[in-house]
Amino acid sequence: MRRLALPFGSLLLFLVVWQAVANSGAWSETLVPPPAKVWDAFVAVSTTHDGVRGYNGTYLIEHLGISLRRIAFGAGIGIALGVLFGLVMGTVGWVRSLFEPWITFLRTLPPLAYFSLLIVWLGINEEPKITLLAVAAFPPVAVATTTAVAAAPLHLQEAARALGGSRRDVVRDVVLPSALPEIFTGVRLAVGVAYSSLVAAELVNGLPGIGGMVKDAANYNNTPVVLVGIAAIGISGLVIDGLLLWLERTVVPWHGRA
Repeated sequence: MRRLALPFGSLLLFLVVWQAVANSGAWSETLVPPPAKVWDAFVAVSTTHDGVRGYNGTYLIEHLGISLRRIAFGAGIGIALGVLFGLVMGTVGWVRSLFEPWITFLRTLPPLAYFSLLIVWLGINEEPKITLLAVAAFPPVAVATTTAVAAAPLHLQEAARALGGSRRDVVRDVVLPSALPEIFTGVRLAVGVAYSSLVAAELVNGLPGIGGMVKDAANYNNTPVVLVGIAAIGISGLVIDGLLLWLERTVVPWHGRA
């Protein structure tokens, strides 16, 4: 009960403070709309209201679903490549020396720094969005996998070789299981980075899409819709992170116990 009461209590306190700030008159409703107006905006973008279907002809759940599909493709590609590169860099020293500086360089770049270049190269359709999300998700997974593979217990690897295991067997049966907890941490970070890059990915031709909805509403100072979009992104991000935690506990049940 305490685990449930604390989050709901903090949410209730946040709503009370929000309502108090909105009622204080220190800022206009354009800047700080009251919770009731945000709720009205949520209802409006989720239903057909006065003959208008959702926001820009698309319901909120559809905007979110389209963005989640982009993240699934983009982050999925980046995560898969990050794990593969991390495994290779963690086991082959010269490959790590060759690629690690470039991955670190890429990891420090904000998405907006190269999104315009992707638009020039790939156009304004889905390709630059998927590529941006893949590029954003790749470095965290690659770095986490490389570090975890390089830190795999050496005595276990030597024992596996002494028992006749090949290099492939050692990687599959010793290195990879040892690295899985850190790999999952990298995956969670990668999904978070991809989600934080979502609005940037949907800056151009982002409608329909939750990030595009937020950007379009911000252009017209429609703060309630902006807050609805932010809440949708945050809540769906919490759900995805919870699913990843559940998957980690299922795949790596020994983590933290051995």
